[in-house]
Amino acid sequence: MTKFLSMCALVTGILLLTSGRPVKTYDELYRPQFHFSPEKNWMNDPDGLVYYDGEYHLFYQYNPNGNEWGYMHWGHAVSTDLVHWKNLPIAIYPDNDSKDKVKCTAWSGSAIVDENNVTGLQEGNYKTLLAFYTSRGCGQRLAYSNDKGRTWKKYADNPIIPEAPGEETRDPKVFWYEPGKTFVMVLYRMPGSDKKKEGISIYNSTDLVHWTFENHITGYYECPDLFALPLDGDSTKMEWALLGGDGSYMLGKFDGKHFTPESGKKVLDYGQNFYATQTWSNIPDDKRIQIAWMRESKYPGMPFTGQMSFPTVLSLKSTPDGPRIVRTPVKEISSLYGKKMDKTDKNIIPGLKNNNLLSGIHSECFRITGVFDVKTSNAFGITVRKSRKEPGTQIAYDVSNQVLTCLGSKMPLAPIDNKIKLDILVDRASIEIFANNGEKVITDNFTPAEKADDMELWTRGGEIMVDSLEVHEIKSIWKE
Repeated sequence: MTKFLSMCALVTGILLLTSGRPVKTYDELYRPQFHFSPEKNWMNDPDGLVYYDGEYHLFYQYNPNGNEWGYMHWGHAVSTDLVHWKNLPIAIYPDNDSKDKVKCTAWSGSAIVDENNVTGLQEGNYKTLLAFYTSRGCGQRLAYSNDKGRTWKKYADNPIIPEAPGEETRDPKVFWYEPGKTFVMVLYRMPGSDKKKEGISIYNSTDLVHWTFENHITGYYECPDLFALPLDGDSTKMEWALLGGDGSYMLGKFDGKHFTPESGKKVLDYGQNFYATQTWSNIPDDKRIQIAWMRESKYPGMPFTGQMSFPTVLSLKSTPDGPRIVRTPVKEISSLYGKKMDKTDKNIIPGLKNNNLLSGIHSECFRITGVFDVKTSNAFGITVRKSRKEPGTQIAYDVSNQVLTCLGSKMPLAPIDNKIKLDILVDRASIEIFANNGEKVITDNFTPAEKADDMELWTRGGEIMVDSLEVHEIKSIWKE
């Protein structure tokens, strides 16, 4: 089989020393090659996701002082395709000239386009971009930009929502609610620091600077998001989804002031590194695109800490278990495709030589898509980033228990017509698995061995039929 090599090394940057070898910035051993990460220092939650004038803005929690949490600012990058990112200067700094690690630092929030200049802040021809953020311990605040997000000013009458004594509040998400002709803010709150009361508060406004409390929903923690999706693409059947920081969600109805749940909490991701989920505002065609921080990840010896998940399109689909949010990678990933291998209609029998359809493929960054008939197999899977010396990482499906496992994460997964469909993204420091057309997802980080770039398809205890199998090499987004 033709051997193809990873193009992840085609990058430019400043020479550093990692693992005893000189490397360039954005080509370090555990540097994500098609997931966003900062050039250096600490990064966590995505913030201020907004689309305007052909650009997707990605702001994020950023510590310019080092590789640890604290001293939060809003870092900033833009993209025209959700794949290739251009780093921009820091957008939002701590308030009150704070030099403290926490006090009045710029925590998470959201951004929108002030289409009708209701704030009166517009200067020039560009619409004003508004960023709503938590100034830690100093209330909910507003910053704005009149030059497509390149420079930012603080609103003169901040805070727009003061923090009440004894309360814990953060992470405002703001959007326009057309039926009620009002702006809505959902905000994490713990009234009176009472853990039993923590949840999401709903506020309304007509001018984006004066806000009225409407309702409070308990049982949620941090980074709220609230949006509507059409069921099975039918715009006459809209369902609202209320999400917390870990992506868990309830479906229900929303009237602009009250969210009425019609389901219990559902799991959006079964991995260990999926957190602080947010969706972009103002995207054309009402698409709902989501990204998350891959939390609690390790990047030994790297000049940065933190990466984002790959952007996904959200849809609401009917399933045997009821409506569920489905996630699929944005189609723009195909612009990164390098060499391709594909196989169809191959019967895999355990123990036979030359059974591994992935033999001869060597890559650090790739996408595997496949449809597998489980037939008589007890278990089957794909092992990635292995070598003669290294066992690699297994993505394994237990047929009898109907469970998919990877890196300690476990996900229930029932076959459809006796078949399992997998879509797997592997970067230098992450694995994302979208199963059965994105109905179930695992997001995990890992630190594979250097130069371990083999992969294997295997089955145990019985046969599987490979209806289709494709591997696409993924090129670096940082290449010149």
